[in-house]
Parts: sequence; structure tokens; C-alpha cells
Amino acid sequence: MHKKLTKSLISIALASSFSAHAAGITEAMLEANPTNSVLSSGMGQEGQRYSALKQINAKNVGQLAPAWSFSFGGEKQRGQESQPLIYNGKMFVTASYSRIFALDVKTGAKLWKYEHRLPNGMMPCCDVVNRGAALFDNLVIFTTLDAQIIALDQDTGKVVWKEKIDDYAAGYSTTAAPLIAKGLLLTGVAGGEFGVVGRVEARNPRTGQLVWTRPTVEGHMGYRYDKDGKAIENGISGTVNKSWPGDLWKNGGATTWMGGTYDPSTGLAYFGTGNPSPWNSHLRPGDNLFSSSTVAFDVETGQIKWSYQNTPNDGWDFDGVNEFITFNMDGKRVGAKADKNGFFYINDAKTGKLENAFPFVKKITWATSIDLKTGRPNYVLDNRPGDPTKGEDGKKGSTVFTAPSFLGGKNQMPMAYNPMTKLFYVPANEWGMDIWNEPVSYKKGAAFLGAGFTIKPVNDDYIGVMRAVNPKTGKIVWEVKNAAPLWGGAMTTAGDLVFYGTPEGFLKAVDAKTGKELWKFQLGTGVVAPPVTWQEGTTQYVAIVAGWGGAVPLWGGEVGKKVSYLEQGGSVWVFKLPAK
Repeated sequence: MHKKLTKSLISIALASSFSAHAAGITEAMLEANPTNSVLSSGMGQEGQRYSALKQINAKNVGQLAPAWSFSFGGEKQRGQESQPLIYNGKMFVTASYSRIFALDVKTGAKLWKYEHRLPNGMMPCCDVVNRGAALFDNLVIFTTLDAQIIALDQDTGKVVWKEKIDDYAAGYSTTAAPLIAKGLLLTGVAGGEFGVVGRVEARNPRTGQLVWTRPTVEGHMGYRYDKDGKAIENGISGTVNKSWPGDLWKNGGATTWMGGTYDPSTGLAYFGTGNPSPWNSHLRPGDNLFSSSTVAFDVETGQIKWSYQNTPNDGWDFDGVNEFITFNMDGKRVGAKADKNGFFYINDAKTGKLENAFPFVKKITWATSIDLKTGRPNYVLDNRPGDPTKGEDGKKGSTVFTAPSFLGGKNQMPMAYNPMTKLFYVPANEWGMDIWNEPVSYKKGAAFLGAGFTIKPVNDDYIGVMRAVNPKTGKIVWEVKNAAPLWGGAMTTAGDLVFYGTPEGFLKAVDAKTGKELWKFQLGTGVVAPPVTWQEGTTQYVAIVAGWGGAVPLWGGEVGKKVSYLEQGGSVWVFKLPAK
């Protein structure tokens, strides 16, 4: 209680000290997480997406009305998955095709725009999305689809520094919001479908200079960098060939494409890692560390302090990239993760020890449960796609129906945690897939799957479902079904509210305790982004980015056809209560 009170007092003091001439953003400000700003992705470094504001609440949210809307413009629409950041009277919001805008938070007027020039021949897996930026000092920092990272002056939009993360021609890309932790800038990489090697790297946010890099495929060398930028070997991740056969670890995937969270109380940064490459698991017997896992990093050194593998020897592209959100439960600091594989996990935030695991979707075919003693799945052996070398023609293995589909029980859309209700709010999907394995070999820049698939719905009346989950008991407290898949994130507040968007174009507010719908507004295009809230002066605002797209219309199979009527767009909407 004393710690909570102290943190609240610090937040209030910092909030009152901010002015129109505020100094640069510091690590102390990021940790305090004041309510008159949104300083980081996740609405706080821990990623809880919770706000203590309650001017807008369950009793008056029905009066919520638009304050302004801003269009990203042009012909560049596609998926808009960005979470806005708010500071010093400005909104910083990224858009598809590696664009970023600075807007006046009171009027929506454009202050400046930066549009990164993308090369031809890029191969992003899952649309041309960008999920947001990071703020530090006087900079706004974001990554680009061609695997670069750019720092801009918050006031002018001028480039302060720009660095290359990796080679887009080899399949690397970046879409996640960077993370600031202990004064360092942490980023991951995407591109697991092209046989790249996942990693987390830390930079000096003021200069872009590398501090350390840590691969997330076992067998690769980590590095730290001296003041002159010279790379110094810093130990291999794991042990060569311990969990990977032959040479496949050299193109092993395990990308960190969702970005990370940070907990100041543990001093650790947490990143989820993606699928091992290729998808054909018969080529790579073993657990394939550190793929499809939660990995905890020492922020200062880049060493892996612990890892927990959600899907060993992943054969379904379940990844493990979903956000790891830390919170207090029974006097212990733990973290929660709603994995693409359909199970909800609770791990000790300091050690990684599995505390609990239970389903958060209703249909799971690949495993019956998670063994709480060993931490490993109890596999359904017949539900792994067949070995193509044992097929009739050697070109295709036996097909299995698997649920969830590889698009996941939950994908990129972040969940939220409310410390008042002690519930997680999870945007989930109920769907499955026919999946089969095929022969494959690595070629730089080419797809490295070794599998085929077709996504299928499992219910007639709904695919998406917003669920309130009790992390202690595993009970689903309430749920709200949605016809189309949910692909935008959640936010919750002390006003007993949960906000989320739908592909049908609605921003909704429901009662955090019961799930009862209290308000909705049609935005004109589908929502695949998470909302935010903050207080400007005496007024609380809610904002969300709208624009249908992302992986569902690209990879969705039968589901994609069902939602083909949905229209693209690109805008940000801001709401407030009417003046008294």
C-alpha cells in the first residue's frame, strides 16, 4: 500500500510540474507514468494499459462525443495498428508505410509529418503496419518497415539520427514500438517467415549507437559495443546444437516482432519470441530455444536472465510474441501472457517459474493442458502436421485440423489489466486451420515456411470475443462475442470501463465488471489498434487509430473472405465528454 501511495504521489507531483515548456522526458517520468500524458507503448512500461482516470466512467460514458478527427491522407491506407503517444500538447502517431505525425492534442491540427522513403522489393509478412513510437528526452523514435530506426525532434520533426537495424533484402523488417528501459532504447526484429535470426538490441536513445545485441536463437553470439562502436563478443545464447539439429539454427527465426515490456521492480525487460524457422517441425527435432518463448533480459548487459518456452518445437506457427504484462498477485510480482497457442500463462516475473496456465479460448486441439510441474504442454501427438518425407509422394505431409489457427487465440492486439477489478481483458478469437507440411530449403530473402494452411471459423455466430479473465482462477468472468475477428487492443480505466475497437468500425466501451455495452461509435473503417486515454487540463480524452487491415485480410483464408466487405481507412479519432 505504501509503495502504491508513493508512486501515486510521485505521479501527481510530476504531472503538476509539466508545463508547455516541459523539459525532455526522463526515465523517472516514464516510470511514474503520469495521467496527463501517454509516454510509452502499453500506457506504461509494464504494458498494463490501465489508467487511473475516472472523469469518464460507467455512469456517463454514454455521453462521450467526438472532439476531433485527423485523416492520415493519401492513397496509403492498409492496416493502422498504432498506439498514439501524448506529451506536452502533442500527439505522436505512426501510420502505415512508416509514416509519423505530430498533432495538436486539443484541435487535431497537423504540426508536422515525417514520411520514410521505403525501397522497392520489401517482403513484410503481415501488412505495412507500424505499431507506434517511443519518447525520450526531446526525441520521438520509431522503426520502419525496411528495418531502420529513426529519431526525430519532437518539436520540428527533423531527423536527429537514423540507423540501419538490418538488411530488408534478407527478409528483416520492424513494426513494433521501441521500448525505453533504464535509459536505453530496446528494439526487436521481424521476419521469421524468411529465415532471419531474432534478437533484441539496446542503443543509446540520444545517439542511436549500439550498446548490446542479444540473439534469441540458441547458438548465436551476443555482442556489446565500446564507445567507438567496436563489437566485443559477449557470450553465445544458450549452447550450439543443444536444442537445434544440424545447421538450421543459423536461420532459426524466433523474431521479437511485438516489442517488449519492462518492470522497474525486477530490472528486467521481457520480450516474446516468434516461431522457429521453418514451420516444418520435422526438419528440426528438439525444443528449438529460444523460439516461441518469453525471454527476460538484464537491461544493462543484454544477458538472458530466464526464459520460458510456451510451445517447444512449435509446429503450428504459434509464436510466443504476445506481451508479458507484470502485476502483483498474492504478494508476488508475476507476469501474464495470453499466448497465440490458446493458453494463458502466469510466470514469476523474477525467475520465470510457471505459476499457472489455463485455456482462454474454448477450442484447443494441439495440446490437452500445460503440465504445471514441468511447464511443458501435454501434446496431442496426432495433431502435429505430418512429415512430408513419409507422404505418398514425398511432397506433402498429412493434413490436420488445428485450433487455434496460426493467427492465434490472441495475436498482436494487446490485452489490458485492471488492478481494481484484478481482471485481464483479452481480445480473443475462436478459429482453426487445416495445416500441412512441405519440403523446404533456405534461400536468402525467400519465404521459409515448409507448410500450407487454410484458416477456418469454428462457430457460425462469432469469431472475435472480448473476455474478462481472472488470472488467479483461470475463470472467464464475462465475454462479449463479435462476428468478425478482434484485431485491435484493449484499454481499461478506474472509471470501471474497458474500451476496444472492432473490424466492423466501432469503438466500444463496456462495463469492466460485467461486460455490459455502455457506448459505441462508428469510425467509418475497421479498428486494429489499441485505444489510449489521458487528461489535458481538466478534461479527460480517449483516442484511437482506425483503419482496417493487418494479417487477417492477407492470410485469413475462409475467414478473410467473410470479412472482405470491410473498408480500409486511415485516421485518428479523439473523444471527450460534452462541456457542462
